[in-house]
Amino acid sequence: MTFIDYLTSVIPVSENLNAELNKIGMTKSVKKGQFIIRSGAACNNLYFIQKGLLRGFYFNDEKEITNWFAREGEFATCFYAFITKEPSAESIEVLEDCELIQIPYSHLQQLYNDFPETERIGRILTENYYVKLEGRLMSLQFTSAKERYELLMTNNPSIIQRAPLGYIASYLGITQETLSRIRAKL
Repeated sequence: MTFIDYLTSVIPVSENLNAELNKIGMTKSVKKGQFIIRSGAACNNLYFIQKGLLRGFYFNDEKEITNWFAREGEFATCFYAFITKEPSAESIEVLEDCELIQIPYSHLQQLYNDFPETERIGRILTENYYVKLEGRLMSLQFTSAKERYELLMTNNPSIIQRAPLGYIASYLGITQETLSRIRAKL
């Protein structure tokens, strides 16, 4: 799904906005193993993933904690740092070769000013993001490791096929050994 197709699936996109998005949205190819942003850096861009897989993670006591995965048809950035303009506490790693549409923060703000429909798109996407975030928090708080894995299998089966098991275990809040035992029982 292309960037414009995705936005059009949210609300109709005017021809003028479409033309402006094509001008400001830069296509960026990034190879597996590279980083889009590293912890401590400024986060000035929002990315739409046209192809590939990313993960966001934090360091805690020299250990990587995977916070999220994003794949085709999804947006990715270090949202806290992107919005607050503070240095990012998070890093974003490319898990598969990616084709991304990059939109700088300043251009996004200009779109909000010039095209009211972008504010509506932004609101809808923010609401969807919040619902996913709330679901993830509830899952971590109130479900067992096995239930969290089953939810991932149901809601995001491609992640299980595409991401390394260590990253999946971290995302689920368990050790890789626990994940292996859960998988063996299923």
